[in-house]
Amino acid sequence: MCFARSIRAMFALVVAFCAARSAMAENNWPNWRGPNYDGSLEGADPPLEWSESKNVRWKVPVPGRGSGSPIVWDGQIILLTAVDTGKPPAYAPVVAPAEQANTPGSGGGRGNRAAPTNEFEFLVIAYSLADGSELWRTMVHRAVPNESGHQTNTYASASAVTDGKRIYANFGSHGTYCLDMQGNVIWAKDLGDMRTRNNFGEGASPALVGDTLIVPWDQEENSAIFALNTSDGEIRWQQPRDEVTTWATPLAVEYNGRTQIVTNGTQVRSYDLETGELLWSCGGQVTNPIPSPVRIDDFVVCMTGYRGNAIYAMPLDASGDISDSPKIRWFNRDAAPYVSSPTVYKGQLYLTKERSGAMTSLDARTGEVLIPPTRLTDIRDIYASPVAAADRIYFTSRDGVTTVIRHGKALEELAVNNLGEPVDASPALVGDQIVIRAAEHLYCIAE
Repeated sequence: MCFARSIRAMFALVVAFCAARSAMAENNWPNWRGPNYDGSLEGADPPLEWSESKNVRWKVPVPGRGSGSPIVWDGQIILLTAVDTGKPPAYAPVVAPAEQANTPGSGGGRGNRAAPTNEFEFLVIAYSLADGSELWRTMVHRAVPNESGHQTNTYASASAVTDGKRIYANFGSHGTYCLDMQGNVIWAKDLGDMRTRNNFGEGASPALVGDTLIVPWDQEENSAIFALNTSDGEIRWQQPRDEVTTWATPLAVEYNGRTQIVTNGTQVRSYDLETGELLWSCGGQVTNPIPSPVRIDDFVVCMTGYRGNAIYAMPLDASGDISDSPKIRWFNRDAAPYVSSPTVYKGQLYLTKERSGAMTSLDARTGEVLIPPTRLTDIRDIYASPVAAADRIYFTSRDGVTTVIRHGKALEELAVNNLGEPVDASPALVGDQIVIRAAEHLYCIAE
């Protein structure tokens, strides 16, 4: 009897532990693609409908500009932003117009802003999930940005990442920072200045894997990937990369007892987490890689959608260069996103074509097209990545419109919601709420 009671008690503890872990997963969104690293969260149940006034639990202004996504941990929403002070640095030399035109980073790429001359404050801010009140803000750096940037990019386009003990914020050329959960800076690391394609600016987020922070550093020359110790920010290893500028966040995957770091690029590459050794690579992607990899079972899928379309499914047991080889599980060159990343939900890949609102869905395991590219209602231009929960997929456009569809092999629209403010950041799912960072405000949507 005592033995039976012990077994029942142990079983109850296991059930309670699993329930606690499930609740934590539903209520935390620790990186820009969520706890599953693909935008999905089973157990979450966000609202189906909202507007500027309907189902808005709260709305608060956010200083500066940033398109990094909100992350959430234990009731704290953490954002990165960059605030133009309106003032040049006190030490700035006077630069003649002709001289300024030849300054590196002064612009010249199509769609770029003018070269910055004012100082910016680079901030990490925490808000309360309960009511939107500001809990703390920390200015980690103050400087004149080293590049002009594309007019739709910002100087805070990466998202923070957390393990619930520390927060890691990467402002690229303006430093990588580790803070505690109260906003105190623990360490800072300067990896230099990046020179991006056409001065378009930066945007890749770091990946956190145990006691290692992976920082991508793809630029026009001397691209690299860094592994930093989370304890002190020191470089554990770095590997050069034969890549031009990319904006894709790495994906950490464990397979057969080894953790791989998979990076999207004109070539997809996988590195050993412990040593930085290149394990395998695969060509075939098109230019300007931005979407982040996703995992399905024992393979990963990468895609690119600028000046062409490419989606490749590559096995995690690969070795060496598998370009154009039978090792590739499947590929598709009909439709792929340019800026947004896909979401994976119950065996289906959901994605948009280029920057348009043409949605398509594939069988994640075979690549079979289940829903051909079909334009969603009121979704025109899209940067944010879709999220999925409760048998629904949410697509948010740059106009602030979120069109919700039902999960399945046929397209069924359920709702079209207009927030009335532009949105570039991907939403975060937290229990029965959806947190959206718009151009000037942070919103908590809940019934």
